[in-house]
Amino acid sequence: MQHKVLSTIEEIKIYSDPYRIQIMNMFKRQGRPSTVKEIADQMGEVPAKVHYHVKKLEKIGLLTIVSTREINGIIAKYYEPYSGEIHLRHEDEDKENSPLKQVFRSETLKLLNEMFEQSRKRFMHQAENEDRMFLSDITLYATREEVERLYKNIIKLCEPYTTKENQKEDQEVFQLFAALSKPVENSSASKKDAKEKKKSPSSKVKSTPKTSRSVSKRQESASSGLESEE
Repeated sequence: MQHKVLSTIEEIKIYSDPYRIQIMNMFKRQGRPSTVKEIADQMGEVPAKVHYHVKKLEKIGLLTIVSTREINGIIAKYYEPYSGEIHLRHEDEDKENSPLKQVFRSETLKLLNEMFEQSRKRFMHQAENEDRMFLSDITLYATREEVERLYKNIIKLCEPYTTKENQKEDQEVFQLFAALSKPVENSSASKKDAKEKKKSPSSKVKSTPKTSRSVSKRQESASSGLESEE
């Protein structure tokens, strides 16, 4: 799958705006090239307001004009959202103390927080209005290479469902939000363990291995994830 790299603070700021993320989601939800007016009507907004943000997204290549058509003497522009992966990478990422790198990191965290928040709202809205939902929380054991390969395989599995088929009248809109992350270690517990090991010489301490069993939590309480924009 193709990918686009956002590497400047300006690009991240343009993309991280909550309203623009909603606009991008609405374009994707349409499943076909759409005009600013169509998107504005779907969102219940004034076309001029949406047009301003669309131009910003177009500037960084996340929306592209794919065709035009004259309607009542006015040229209608049809935009298509970028469908590949979006990577965030700062130009000074190798410079540990770069001030710009810190700003970039801050903007990136704001973007991720907004994406998680909008996905949470969509899911909770669905939970309140639907009986069926699909939710999984699974503990995985793998190397970094295996996890990266797993993520790519998940994206590849989704590809056949990312394009709307007009001949299928029963198609609905679903929103999948996937995140692979490592658990945060308890730093205070780690420090305590380190102190205890330092106090007790290993030659005098006989430790009994503990057997622990990890439980994979998997909840399938349902859903549909029909995307709802607020």
